[in-house]
Amino acid sequence: MAGPVEREGRSLFCFGVNPVAEKLRSAPSEIFEIIMAKKGQVRAALRAIEEQAKRQGLPLRYVEAEILDRLAQNGKHQGVAARVLSYPYRSLSNLEQEAGAEPGPDSILCLDGLTDPRNLGALLRSAEGAGVRRVVVPKDRSVGVTPTVVKASAGAVHYLTIYRVANLRGALLALKKKGYWVVGLDSGARETLYNRDYPERLVAVLGGEGSGIRPLIKSECDFLVSIPMRGKIASLNVSVAGGIFLYELLRRRG
Repeated sequence: MAGPVEREGRSLFCFGVNPVAEKLRSAPSEIFEIIMAKKGQVRAALRAIEEQAKRQGLPLRYVEAEILDRLAQNGKHQGVAARVLSYPYRSLSNLEQEAGAEPGPDSILCLDGLTDPRNLGALLRSAEGAGVRRVVVPKDRSVGVTPTVVKASAGAVHYLTIYRVANLRGALLALKKKGYWVVGLDSGARETLYNRDYPERLVAVLGGEGSGIRPLIKSECDFLVSIPMRGKIASLNVSVAGGIFLYELLRRRG
């Protein structure tokens, strides 16, 4: 039986056509209201959101564009927002119950200390596209699921299960006991991600911006791999590196 989920506060806002449309498709019961700008030409995508909200009986509120600007903190809202239940994080006990419960290959993404919400959102978008279903993040010194993350993920966050844990090392040890191998993406690793065979059950670990994987977490990795670089720049943005890594795993599995 699934355990309780953890939420930060009661609600948050998601902004933009794709995040709102994906929330309408994936979990309309978690939407308190749809907020739309009054003025301006109504795009087909906005009209589709409006019609779907009406069909599902969701409250629609029309406001001046300036109000949406303030709610989005002057970010790009594209004329629409949704007030939704805050993200339902899963716990370490949930992870221990759910990971490996189904037969076959499985990849889990573990993020060690990402602090930029746009990087997290981009990584979640890549993870969902590559077929990853579970993501593990630490509670401390790490960004959580914010409106910016939801927007940057283009709504992909709604299709992922995110576990937020107090002890990231403990989570890796628990996954190892369930038959998972742990691989860390590290720019200093001698072996490249293209020269390694990967087990069916794998935890892919990415470090934070600039600092990379912490030594304590790196010590729990069964092996480390790097992305080969041929230019004068020695490293890639973490969201780009993560996307390359996850899609190489997907390619290996056909």
